[in-house]
Formats: sequence, structure tokens, C-alpha cells
Amino acid sequence: MSAPDKPWPVELRLAKDGRRLTIAFDNGQTFDLSAEYLRVLTGSAEDRGHGAGPRPPIPGKAGTVIVDIKPVGAYAVRLSFDDGHDTGLYSWDLLHDLGVHEAEHWAAYLEGLKAAGLQR
Repeated sequence: MSAPDKPWPVELRLAKDGRRLTIAFDNGQTFDLSAEYLRVLTGSAEDRGHGAGPRPPIPGKAGTVIVDIKPVGAYAVRLSFDDGHDTGLYSWDLLHDLGVHEAEHWAAYLEGLKAAGLQR
């Protein structure tokens, strides 16, 4: 591992259809994350609302596809999506957190959509 508490990626694999990204870490954890999930939980300030407080839900991304992955230094990747979004950086820490806490993040996202009267 790169640091005692920080898992380091050992594999990053995009499904042929662009709908799933698999990331394996050196601690043995592997996560298979959907493009939709990654798109709606982007780290992009543009989609997070540029401020403090809860992020606004991003609707209409159920069919999202990842079209490109570019490394950013040794700490992150930039994912490009078929809707043109490509401003969010996904650090290894963020991808690990998204994998570990997928159920909670996804439930909160769906609840936010519902509360706002929006659809996936």
C-alpha cells in the first residue's frame, strides 16, 4: 500500500460498453461502479453547486456512458461522459470512498431526486 490508511489502485478497467468502471485496490478491495453513479457523484464544482451545503441532484443520467479516461498526475483520473461532462476529477481517495460507501451515496442521491421531483 502507498500509505497505511490509503489504498492504492492496482487496476482500472472500463467495460467495453462504457457503462461500468472497475477499480481494484492494493488492499484487496474491488469495486464495480456504474457510469451513472460516477457521473451523478462527480467531484466537479460545476455540478456540486460551487458552494457549501448539500449537492443539488443531477437528473436524467440513467443511460450515461464513460467515453474516455485520462490520468491526472499520479493521484486521479478525469472521466469524460457521453453528455459532454469532463470537468470532474476522481482521485483515488474519492473512487475508494465511492466504492466503500456506494449504497449510502446512492440512497442519498435517489432521495434527493425524489425530494426535488426529478427522475434518473
